[in-house]
Amino acid sequence: MFYWISEYKELWSVLRLFEYVTFRAGGAAFTAMLLTMFLSPLTIRLLKKFNATAPCRFQGLMDEKFIDRAKDKTPSMGGILIIGSVAVSSLLWNRLDNNIPLILLGAMLLFAILGFVDDFAKAVHGNRDGIPGKFKLLFQFLIAGGMILLLNYIPETKGLLQDFFVPFFKGSLFNSPWTMLFSTVVVVGASNAVNLTDGKDGLATGCSIMCAFVFAVFAYFSGHIKFAEYLNVPFMPGISEAVVFASALSGACLGFLWYNCYPASIFMGDTGSLALGGTIGLIAVLVRQELLLAVVGGVFVLEAVSVIIQVTSFKLTGKRVFLCTPIHHHFEQKGWTETQIVVRFWILASIFALMALGTLKLR
Repeated sequence: MFYWISEYKELWSVLRLFEYVTFRAGGAAFTAMLLTMFLSPLTIRLLKKFNATAPCRFQGLMDEKFIDRAKDKTPSMGGILIIGSVAVSSLLWNRLDNNIPLILLGAMLLFAILGFVDDFAKAVHGNRDGIPGKFKLLFQFLIAGGMILLLNYIPETKGLLQDFFVPFFKGSLFNSPWTMLFSTVVVVGASNAVNLTDGKDGLATGCSIMCAFVFAVFAYFSGHIKFAEYLNVPFMPGISEAVVFASALSGACLGFLWYNCYPASIFMGDTGSLALGGTIGLIAVLVRQELLLAVVGGVFVLEAVSVIIQVTSFKLTGKRVFLCTPIHHHFEQKGWTETQIVVRFWILASIFALMALGTLKLR
């Protein structure tokens, strides 16, 4: 919306700033951060009023001494605050004649609705597991697949989502419709990985900030023809608007972290984690860096892989590899404090983010 202010640049030259994606990205991040920070106290009070708290997922699965019962009274579903702030900020700062931010916003809202229904089942009905896993997975695939099809046929990215790119290689390896199926799996995997990571105060939020920032950088380079040619990343006209959206996402998480850091006053719940993971995964697909997502979101990958290893090992041998999964609970039972776990995982996330950015010079 603010982009159209630049039409009056002849009257006042400073209005030319609203043409630049970097200026609007900064504005989107700042707006989303302020909205989240200022609306958090009200959101916390409302969620407490409606008793929107989720039962502990590890009741009966973890030693009681590792379960913080104080968190049972902390309101969940805080993801509605993140999603709302991103939506408002995106509508204000993105160019609304571009399809990309609208599709990203639609995907985020659909994942958030799925997460909200899951949170509602846990909070209201006291169902520890929420929506049955098979149904949740089915809807995740439908949302991800539908949005990827849309992205593949809009003018800004028409046909480009069928190209398969590998980090460190110039150009695409091949072009096939099957690439979109792989991309769908990546988005669903990212959504679930962030959901698994959301188990400690500020853990998923902090890691999401770094992921969103890295893909904002990739989107900027992919949308700039000279940078794209120099860095050998796919040039995609119009994708620059994803920079604004990803910046809003990063800003909203930063504001949410003010109240989500230890000791958390609010949790994002599945409403936030499913939406954050799905949206970050979709942005990775959009900039054709699905494989690099495994590096950027290295912490999320570690969390998800630890669960896969644990479940597989237990089913095949009856033995557990880790004391408890996701892996942050393993370190908790090894004696790490919650703050140590979160800060150390943030450090890892920072290293992974820098590694991902470093690949830009290795192509």
